[in-house]
Amino acid sequence: MTTRPQLFIDGEFRVADKAEPVLEAATGTLLGDGGSATEADIDAAVAAARAALPGWASASPDHRAGVLRKFAAALHRRATSTTELVSRENGMPTSLSKGANGLFPAALLGYYASLITETPIEEIRPSRTGHTIVRREPVGVVAAIVPWNYPQALAAFKLAPALAAGCTVVLKAAPETALDAMVFAEAAQECGIPAGVLNVVPGGVAASAHLVSHPGVDKVSFTGSTAAGRIIGEVCGRLLRPVTLELGGKSAAIILDDADLDATMHGLRSVSLINNGQTCFLSSRILAPRSRYGEVVEALADLVNGLRVGDPLDTATDIGPVVSARQRERVLGYIEAGRSSGAKLVVGGGVPRDQPRGWFVSPTVFADVDNSDRIAQEEIFGPVLAVIPYDGDEQAVALANDSEFGLAGTVWSTDTARATQVAREVRTGTVGINDYQLDIGAPFGGVKASGIGRELGPEGLDEFFTLKSIYRTGPADA
Repeated sequence: MTTRPQLFIDGEFRVADKAEPVLEAATGTLLGDGGSATEADIDAAVAAARAALPGWASASPDHRAGVLRKFAAALHRRATSTTELVSRENGMPTSLSKGANGLFPAALLGYYASLITETPIEEIRPSRTGHTIVRREPVGVVAAIVPWNYPQALAAFKLAPALAAGCTVVLKAAPETALDAMVFAEAAQECGIPAGVLNVVPGGVAASAHLVSHPGVDKVSFTGSTAAGRIIGEVCGRLLRPVTLELGGKSAAIILDDADLDATMHGLRSVSLINNGQTCFLSSRILAPRSRYGEVVEALADLVNGLRVGDPLDTATDIGPVVSARQRERVLGYIEAGRSSGAKLVVGGGVPRDQPRGWFVSPTVFADVDNSDRIAQEEIFGPVLAVIPYDGDEQAVALANDSEFGLAGTVWSTDTARATQVAREVRTGTVGINDYQLDIGAPFGGVKASGIGRELGPEGLDEFFTLKSIYRTGPADA
């Protein structure tokens, strides 16, 4: 695949003045040249979004919902090719990419198309002196900045509610997945989204920084690392600009002493290793009861040894490559840190011998990990698990909470009521009982260093509204 580097601004494709090569994760070969937005490109995209805002914001919810459904249909028609493209860009196994990148964006657009028609734009609240009209209005021009690990799904987290609410959007895609970002542009143009309502500008750190601080932006919605989120949060705080930050995680899987290990391992196969470990919410700290610690470590070793590492386009593949050479070196550096810490390397620990090309890392398990070790405290973003012993439910909760992060987590038990009570005590934004699945109708997001704000559900739509109170005396029907 080769492409001309493209941007999508004000309803038109433009050949970018700057380009970044997009490499195939499994081979390291060139897929194509992705556009890399300059400050001038960002200025043009924001200006287009600003100009389109009055018309889109004033359109009726029913009209916007109709456009979103057409947008969803256009994306759905491209699902097969999008699935393959993302897998080639970032190494995501195609079995996962089919849902996450091929089908999920259309489903989420449909959800918010329905929700916006059911959400009252105004409500009347009686008071002693009259009444108040509480009005929801679109927050304005949204800077949506998304990472490379789930590029289509995470873009949809922002696009669907923002567009439904009446906002216009500048979507800043990651350079590693610049090619699939143009699928949104193609679908938007095909379905008749008005010019300027959606602008797509892949780019690097400089493009993000210019967009975040741009005076024409009204809100920033960012998904990415905690380090980058802190910088963005500081800028938005200084500008008093609303911001949603969905950041990193180092979530714990608490295996209670009554857990069914066969069922638990079946669940952890995806919960702890999904997308080659390149997932913010995965349970990468495995907290095992000391009374069954050896059993758990042995079961995890069997699980990981049974995973198929290989071509992400093969439907039988469980673990593909990580996204880039730089990311592989990062993951291998953490594996070396684990060796140096005194933890026991049980499985993996390097590059698979049968994968001479691309950026593969063998799925890895460390046992006898101390919760203070780097591999237990820092987000690795690769297929590396740390197994930590505990004594009693109280200590398990304390270890789970002993982290700067608070995005997700899981609890595994044959006693659902007991597991639910443990989940209530874990300080985190989301928790799964004997599984972990995002629910598009429920809020997703973190606490502590895992972020600010929520996506998905009605709460995700609320993030793109600003509230206005209109105070009136006299009867409400005046």
